[in-house]
Amino acid sequence: MSHIILVTGATGTVGSATVKALSGLGANVRAGVRSLIKGDSLKRLPGVDLVEMDFDRPESLAVAFTGVNAAFLITPFTQDQVQMAQQLIDAAKAAGVRHVVRLSASGAEAEPGIQLGRWHRQAEEYIKSSGIPYTLLRPGSFMQNFVHQYAHSIKQENAFYLPLGEGRVSYVDVRDIGEVAANILMNPEAHVNQVYTLTGPQALSGSEIAAIFSGVTGRTIRYVDVPEEAALNAMQQQGLPNWMTESLLELNAISKAGYSSGVTSDAPEVTGHPAHTFENFVQTYRDCF
Repeated sequence: MSHIILVTGATGTVGSATVKALSGLGANVRAGVRSLIKGDSLKRLPGVDLVEMDFDRPESLAVAFTGVNAAFLITPFTQDQVQMAQQLIDAAKAAGVRHVVRLSASGAEAEPGIQLGRWHRQAEEYIKSSGIPYTLLRPGSFMQNFVHQYAHSIKQENAFYLPLGEGRVSYVDVRDIGEVAANILMNPEAHVNQVYTLTGPQALSGSEIAAIFSGVTGRTIRYVDVPEEAALNAMQQQGLPNWMTESLLELNAISKAGYSSGVTSDAPEVTGHPAHTFENFVQTYRDCF
């Protein structure tokens, strides 16, 4: 019987990086997507098949997990993400999946922690109580957020805006998260019931990041520190729901206070090579900026 690895949320930032890494390792990958059309680019990768997953249709989850040996469980940033995580774990257990990797978040273990951390901790505890052998990945903030959220202002205004003061953040490249997940999913025995906190190789302030952008692009890029009230107003103008603005403001506050500056060697220990630097990330995505 072939070894099938399911990745949920496969079209997302981490999910797609993991599917690519698994494909590169020759894995037999089942990419769980909300829409088969959106997942079309993944289908072109060697060894990758698509499966539709709809949390409102539990039978679709059962189909997705059928015959799966190992799974990478990723849930979206939504208010009911704990319930969604529990649905995935229940479906994995019912299907007899032998190992699950869960995408959690740095600081999920902190008590009482911020709302995002508490949600992730609830999902972690549910996995532990399920009896399925597991591995937990707790990454920090993604370098790729600068592509998805700040590329426009960097390109148009030579500036990016964040409410972080001079707080340092150990941003991690999602390519490293994907590679870590792929290595664990392909060789689960060495990682059973382990927890890995994934960071980049250094913690950087907004000013230091601006200097890296300036050096790579050849333009002067500025970091503009945004007061918390202005950040709240901007999020409200974008129409973000209250639970999301409150969660993001909490995350920004702990980053500003320096709680997101820890650096670990977990990613390079799993992959066997150094993690991507922020400079390498900017060089790779230079055309976006």
